[in-house]
Amino acid sequence: MIAAIKKSVAKGTVVAPPSKSMAHRLLIGAGLSKGTSVIKGISQSEDMKATLDCLSALGAKCEMSGDLVKVTGADLKNLPENPHLKCRESGSTLRFFIPLCLMSGKTEVTLSGSEYLFSRPLNVYEEICRKQGIEYKQEGATLKLKGILKSDNFRIKGNISSQFITGLLFALPLLENDSTIALIPPVESLSYISLTVQALKTFGVEIKWQDEKTLYIKGNQTYKAIDACVEGDYSNAAFFEALNALGGSVEVKGLLEESLQGDRIYKKHFPALLKGTPTINISDCPDLGPVLFAVAGAKHGGVFTGTKRLRLKECDRAAAMAQELEKFGVAVTVREDSVVVYPHDFHAPKEMLASHNDHRIVMALSVLSTLTGGKIEGAEAVRKSMPDFFEKIKSVGVEVTQYDA
Repeated sequence: MIAAIKKSVAKGTVVAPPSKSMAHRLLIGAGLSKGTSVIKGISQSEDMKATLDCLSALGAKCEMSGDLVKVTGADLKNLPENPHLKCRESGSTLRFFIPLCLMSGKTEVTLSGSEYLFSRPLNVYEEICRKQGIEYKQEGATLKLKGILKSDNFRIKGNISSQFITGLLFALPLLENDSTIALIPPVESLSYISLTVQALKTFGVEIKWQDEKTLYIKGNQTYKAIDACVEGDYSNAAFFEALNALGGSVEVKGLLEESLQGDRIYKKHFPALLKGTPTINISDCPDLGPVLFAVAGAKHGGVFTGTKRLRLKECDRAAAMAQELEKFGVAVTVREDSVVVYPHDFHAPKEMLASHNDHRIVMALSVLSTLTGGKIEGAEAVRKSMPDFFEKIKSVGVEVTQYDA
């Protein structure tokens, strides 16, 4: 699909989509609970469908009506025979579910997804499985597991994806004995770990910080069914707030003021980009990378550090944004752990913009195109996290036409 965006000034009010991060966590918590939970604020995005499909594969019962999902928890000690979990392109789903597939040991569990998803590293889990004698066989975009995860004192690098930590935090409270997770400095994406701890607490599962780098997980805990509503998503709200940085007047509603989401930091970063050429560390908010680069390109540039994990997202986001910003006359230097944006001769793109099959690239380029006009090929990638993105920006006056390529 191609999205053609005309030069537009956005004005109006938009409701932030539900937080994808919290939605994953609440759905999985519900899937591990005894009884039936009701979770409100679940979008029809591809990532949410992946998590619901995987819960069903493990034996949970999921009923969706609008944005409300009723989840009756699964018994992970007695899995269906040879379950197959289809993770689509959701990195969160894959990494959150791997430890949960190691609760029974009675049957082989298969996880699958896109080829690109399985090109992203899983070495933390592979190492744990090797150490504990768990069968771990990856062939292309398929992973087969058989075995039982054991309590342990885990040591995990703090500068890898926090999704590995979250996956373990879901599973370890269900084991008979206590565990610890020691994070080896430097520790990044701490806010996502805090979101997990907060979510688990709502299900009656307690995780404690033994010290500032060590998590203590008491074993033999039980998840309790709850009714909950997913809070608004700061990472996706950033694209609407970026319209204001580019001259619009959009009010974003539905965000929790005291949220633990690390991506709320955009409220400081956008003003800094409007005032000058700041240096911004995005190691704790990598999902903001594309939209921050876009605003920097349209304004005064910027120096971004802590960018190395952008290579491990749906695409190499640093390289992709450098390639697309160049079409706007913006030069970008990509280094191992930094990105420098130099606005030079900002102008309307003279060729088609590319999505790189990445939802955040599409949304960042859409925002930038409101200044100049532009066409984005592969715009359907927004379905991954925000299927109604184009409807939302249309509602605040951005002129968009969508048609098949």
